Amino acid sequence: MAAQSDPAQPERAQPEPAQCQPALTEPTPRVHASFVEAVREYRAEGRYLRLDPAQLADPDQFRRYLDFLRADARRGVIRFRVPQTNLWLVQGDEYLGRLSIRHRLTRRLRVKGGHIGYDVRPSCRRRGHATLMLRLSLPLAHQLGIDPALITCDDTNVASRRVIEANGGRPASASASDGILRFWVPTSPPSAK
Repeated sequence: MAAQSDPAQPERAQPEPAQCQPALTEPTPRVHASFVEAVREYRAEGRYLRLDPAQLADPDQFRRYLDFLRADARRGVIRFRVPQTNLWLVQGDEYLGRLSIRHRLTRRLRVKGGHIGYDVRPSCRRRGHATLMLRLSLPLAHQLGIDPALITCDDTNVASRRVIEANGGRPASASASDGILRFWVPTSPPSAK
């Protein structure tokens, strides 16, 4: 006998198939068109001005850009920069945002930048993607020997502050006299008690 639904109980939404869930991944050509559109969105905000969407629309140029991002994780490949792992949050063939895990801190990164930096493309903000990206990245930072991770944001960036705090961030200092908030975020899994 088939089960009947109870009109007094709201219907539960069926979980989406796993392939439809956002995933943190290495930069991938699968989201090429969506990434180029995201660069246009960022540029409309005055950001990512060094990236040219017209150039990146060319598959060969885009492939070179992906190679550059992957090489960024190897020590000494890019002069005057610490190695960093670049990851993208994607859902199917849609680019949602990016995250970088810097493998070590310099004096400058201790002030602004920290171990982990992230941003979500403008058309995909306010949907929890930044919180998800940061949560998914913490075990990877731990595998790189980072614990805790220093994460910074401007003191006026309430959304980023909430993302950091939602992932266990605790203030690294009592005040932000320079306009930068600094947080320590644990990367190790919580111990079973």
